[in-house]
Amino acid sequence: MSVPPPDPGLVTDLVRAFLAEDVGRGDRTTEPTVTADAMGKARIVAREPAVIAGITIAAECFSCMDRNAILEPVSYDGSRVTEGEAVAEIHGPLRAILTAERTALNLLARLSGVATFTNRFVTSVRDTPAKILDTRKTTPGLRMVEKYAVRIGGGHNHRAGLYDGILIKDNHLLAAGGIAEAISRVRSAARDASPVEVEVADLDGLREALDAGADLVLLDNMSVDAVRAAVALASGSVVLEVSGGVNLGNVRAYAETGVERISVGALTHSAPSIDVSLELIA
Repeated sequence: MSVPPPDPGLVTDLVRAFLAEDVGRGDRTTEPTVTADAMGKARIVAREPAVIAGITIAAECFSCMDRNAILEPVSYDGSRVTEGEAVAEIHGPLRAILTAERTALNLLARLSGVATFTNRFVTSVRDTPAKILDTRKTTPGLRMVEKYAVRIGGGHNHRAGLYDGILIKDNHLLAAGGIAEAISRVRSAARDASPVEVEVADLDGLREALDAGADLVLLDNMSVDAVRAAVALASGSVVLEVSGGVNLGNVRAYAETGVERISVGALTHSAPSIDVSLELIA
């Protein structure tokens, strides 16, 4: 599967900000211990099995520190690696390699963790109609690259932001005075023909959403049995999405109800980082 990479300009801006956060006024350990002309070589190694994501972003960390610090991938985004397997090699000015090390590893570990965790969900629903989607529950500043990692893991992206789609949630419904009124207001204000999704908590809410002409309905925190009943009630007239309370233990049961979409906030807010390390090569 070919996954378009994040915008290079935005990645560079992110990496420069992260390096500035870590390096500040200078690396007070590396600068006195490593001579300015010292050259070196290192490898990044996975300490556990993983789906790799973020190789090009890690490479940007080294090149932003010094354009002569070059990362050469051994594995690529989407590759599966085993414990102890080399992911990449870096060569160039040793100061740059050691100063950029932690920022590069943090990003690679985080994004590979998201990709690996996402892939576990995707594998769990294989051979069902359901797609696994992320949510907006992302790390501030990292949404673009975390959503990229979700795609690398085989998942799909929900809205990139509030500007990128219409999802009428419970607080919107309360403010507007109900499902029908909220949908009416959204359609009147819409600048295009974007589909309107509305969140419901039970079958009565689903009936209201269907009557009001929703294009998609998000079934929020409903049991597997209730979702199965919702699929029967909707009978294919709208796209149904499950969200809330989904985990690796129950995602397969939800997928087997026949819903088309399952959104999982945990893909980005609870994915454990992968253990990776950088080792100098003598």
